[in-house]
Amino acid sequence: MEFRNKFGHEPMCDEKLIKSRNKKTSRKLKTKLTVDSPVIQLFTFDYNQKRTVIGTDEAGRGSGVGAVFASAVCFQNRNKDLIERLVNLNDSKKVSKKHREELYEIIKNETINSTVYAGVDVIERKNILQASLGAMRQAVEDVEEEADYDKLMVLVDGNFQIPGLKFSQKYVIKGDGRSASIAAASILAKVERDRYMLKLDEEYPQYGWAKNNGYLTKDHMAAIDKYGLSPYHRKSYLEKHFAKQEQLSLF
Repeated sequence: MEFRNKFGHEPMCDEKLIKSRNKKTSRKLKTKLTVDSPVIQLFTFDYNQKRTVIGTDEAGRGSGVGAVFASAVCFQNRNKDLIERLVNLNDSKKVSKKHREELYEIIKNETINSTVYAGVDVIERKNILQASLGAMRQAVEDVEEEADYDKLMVLVDGNFQIPGLKFSQKYVIKGDGRSASIAAASILAKVERDRYMLKLDEEYPQYGWAKNNGYLTKDHMAAIDKYGLSPYHRKSYLEKHFAKQEQLSLF
């Protein structure tokens, strides 16, 4: 069984050691942020990899509609000002929309980054996991082409590694709440996909995608039963629903 302490770092790191490392990071950056600041802990995790880090994450994997988005981020130039501006950095699901938009602009302009998407056709042909990992791989390779590094470590959110990636990599469970680079990638992917879903909602407003982001809520399912499927629906996600409907029609 895997154990982790309250800071979310590796089990071999006790609290005393983690606080010591956070203090070193804080002193080096000469920041006013405390050692308990979440953003300091996020950057400390990346710093402790002792090599250039590229973090990658995806958005939209559980949705029943549209493309899955993957982003990769490298903080090649970390500094006091940047980290203080990123004080709200965290897992995108735990950040307000306002703060996500603010973080998005900072990350886009201050990091080496790439965002890639895999469309519905790819998802249906390969399955969502392979489509997500494929998009992550492309995003990482885009960033790697621009990054200046001696040693490189790719941190992948989740519990899978990226097939065919030629660089050292490590998967990080709940990495978007542990690693600064993964958290930043989660922000980019989330914001890009939310904007994409708003555009799809303009085309098919009857499904409420501006509110549900394509997730198969009760209201969304009711709209599917009323209007049928759009070209953007992931049909494989709805097989059980339609099988059940067909069974009910027999009675």
